[in-house]
Amino acid sequence: MNLSFSGKTVVITGASRGIGLGIAKGFALAGANLHLIANDPAVHEQARTLDATSAEVDITDRAGVATSLDPVPSIDVLINNAGLELMTPIADSSDENEAAFRRIIEINIIGTALVTARALPRMGAGAAIINTASIWGRIAEARFGAYVASKHAIIGLTKTWAKELGSRGIRVNAVCPGWVRTEASMRSLGRMAVQGAVSEAALLEEIVGAQALPGLMEPADMAGTYLFLASSLAANITGQSLGVDRGEVPW
Repeated sequence: MNLSFSGKTVVITGASRGIGLGIAKGFALAGANLHLIANDPAVHEQARTLDATSAEVDITDRAGVATSLDPVPSIDVLINNAGLELMTPIADSSDENEAAFRRIIEINIIGTALVTARALPRMGAGAAIINTASIWGRIAEARFGAYVASKHAIIGLTKTWAKELGSRGIRVNAVCPGWVRTEASMRSLGRMAVQGAVSEAALLEEIVGAQALPGLMEPADMAGTYLFLASSLAANITGQSLGVDRGEVPW
């Protein structure tokens, strides 16, 4: 029972920046063999830095996903972290808003399912799947309908897959991050500030003030939770959604 992943293969999607990269760095320090996937050419440079393999692919592309997994004949840990976060207010009937809504659902739900389905033949007893959900998968935020719906769906898929895969000895859990200093979250913060006619600094102070623990989390702060859930220390945990939000949301 330990947090060493020496000799273990870990696949992480959305790993070119933000939480995904923070997770990747944590598993690299734990000795894992990493395969990083992202729809971003930067994933290759990040992989070189971490002595990992990499693939650049849109996870909604079935054939592309299958090819992206070719370098990894066996997978011990799959982390479905790739996602898209944009505002999609229901009162906006524009083509652009509808396209954004569809794209969020395609990436966050369908893409996650595609990656998981194609990774499963490479996974055996003792393997773990960890899905990145969000605290907004337990609550909601105005004007983020598609994103909130997708993260509620991820929690539902986590529970469903845990029941489906338990007999194969594969555990499935979700992590629900709160506010983390990433490009996506800071972009959302800016848009929320505009909608609320307040400054970004004032809004961030309000958000952090709602936490039991002060301070804004950094991507590296998330790694420990994923390491724990992927390890033998969590051998009896499956179908769960673990909030990591400094006490912002009563769980």
